Amino acid sequence: MLDKSASQPSTRTSGPLSGVRIVEFAGIGPGPFACMMLADMGAEVVTLDRVGAKKNLKSAAGRGRKVVELDLKDKSAIAQVLELLANADALIEGFRPGVMERLGLGPDVVQARNPRLVYARMTGWGQQGPLAQAAGHDINYISVTGALSAIGPRERPVPPLNLVGDFGGGALYLVVGVLAALLEAKKSGKGQVVDAAMCDGAASLMSMFFDMTAMGRWSEGREQNFLDGGAHFYGVYECSCGRFVSIGSIEPQFYALLRQHAGLSDAAFDHQMDRKAWPALRQKLVEVFKTKTRDEWCKIMENTDVCFAPVLTMEEAPKHPHNQARKTFVEIDGVVQPNVAPRFSRTESAVQGPPPEIGAHTTEALADWGLAKSEIDALKSAGAI
Repeated sequence: MLDKSASQPSTRTSGPLSGVRIVEFAGIGPGPFACMMLADMGAEVVTLDRVGAKKNLKSAAGRGRKVVELDLKDKSAIAQVLELLANADALIEGFRPGVMERLGLGPDVVQARNPRLVYARMTGWGQQGPLAQAAGHDINYISVTGALSAIGPRERPVPPLNLVGDFGGGALYLVVGVLAALLEAKKSGKGQVVDAAMCDGAASLMSMFFDMTAMGRWSEGREQNFLDGGAHFYGVYECSCGRFVSIGSIEPQFYALLRQHAGLSDAAFDHQMDRKAWPALRQKLVEVFKTKTRDEWCKIMENTDVCFAPVLTMEEAPKHPHNQARKTFVEIDGVVQPNVAPRFSRTESAVQGPPPEIGAHTTEALADWGLAKSEIDALKSAGAI
């Protein structure tokens, strides 16, 4: 069964980042995902969104924080944002370079009031460079790093969802940068700007493949290497039911188990690392896996050292016994979503609350962060919040 304990999340703040205060300027993609992770780890995140913003209230990426609606074109609102930032540990924004400066909220201005503030900037191309002001999306940012070129079948590259740019190369590097800068600020008392660019992060994720290329162990071109679908012992195979399984039997002992459980007695399979033999061996495995259903292969290979797993849909994944045992997915307000990650033994992370209704916490959040009632009333009267 899914863990539904998060359907009524605790109001307590738990996690290793309890006590850390972060101001997020509302955006899309990696910024909100990074803030979701930080909130799951206990940080108090307040999101500043524009007045009248229409957001998906069921968004998992919006969980665990309070949202303040305000007009960033209003000078009185900007003044109060600066007050909020004076009490913050970190700021996270994902606008194009120069936007925050035009709003009067650039690093120089903000850090003059709060020298210890970590000022984190999430973009696709980075703060400088010929493409810094150009529009783009995940697919473009990973295109210039060599990542997209290496993913997909021989005929053409295939976009790997937006996992490599937005979330892997973007959000996760943003989180690492924020946490590192927060640690350093504790020692020095000084904040700094974190320039997190998806193209930089995606390039960093390619480090192992650049290493293998330099060592002559990786070839240009798709489906020619042992991790890109070229090898028969590392890939995805269709079963007789039309569903798929994955195998990753790289090491000799795991490959031997694959041969044993799949009945691969043909001597041709003796030549595991002969690249010239891979296409023919892959075709043989295509035929073998089509002799049984996915469930039948699971009974034969799951829980062995073949390095095997069924390829599950998003509907199926929460029902898998391993995911259920670890409570990898939770249900919040009727929405199934991934649970918190990573896990901590002592300062346990937790979903701190469901995605808020836009504007529901404006007065509460501003008061919690030190604004006087008279200041909040004045902003309301001016239509700035």
